[in-house]
Amino acid sequence: MEIDVDQSPIRCAAPDDWPLVAEITGEAFAEDPVSQWVMGKPASIRSIFQIMARDIYAQRGLCYLAGDGGATMWLPPGEAGDMSTRTQLSLVWHLLRQTNLGALPRALEAGNRMEKHHPKERHMYLFTIGTRQTARGRGLGKALLSPILAACDRDGLPVYLENSNPVNTGFYRSFGFESRGTFSVGDNGPIMEPMWRDPKR
Repeated sequence: MEIDVDQSPIRCAAPDDWPLVAEITGEAFAEDPVSQWVMGKPASIRSIFQIMARDIYAQRGLCYLAGDGGATMWLPPGEAGDMSTRTQLSLVWHLLRQTNLGALPRALEAGNRMEKHHPKERHMYLFTIGTRQTARGRGLGKALLSPILAACDRDGLPVYLENSNPVNTGFYRSFGFESRGTFSVGDNGPIMEPMWRDPKR
């Protein structure tokens, strides 16, 4: 997939940009209902996104940056988000060290439920999009999404995401995403909204 960002304020992140991708994402998700329910403290949220960015999305996915203010993490078709044993152990260690004993079963349950609802059709997967608090309201979310969605439209590729915060539903709908219902990420846990976008002609 060729993504044209030459006329855009965003750039494709290099593999060694993962700390910045994780830093921005961790700040963006500090108040996210699902992240808070699973991991609790902002430091724990940042730590988990560091592992995900370093071991999965910077290696097998696509990451984009809008300066120092916004970031996205994607998986293209054919790339699985499966974790190596090393990554799994690292996640477990961080969850136990920085949170409490309840965080690990919550994380496992949320992951299992997300996997159950993940579509089998070929698609581009948006794992995260976020901006720093100081960068909000400047159009960085649109700048981060638009080139990738344009490339997906050109290639006839649908896009899937899990919306973990109801306040973002309108934003995603404005780009053509449609809800596929909702599910709880755990017993008494917050709601997640799977959303799907067919390619536009």
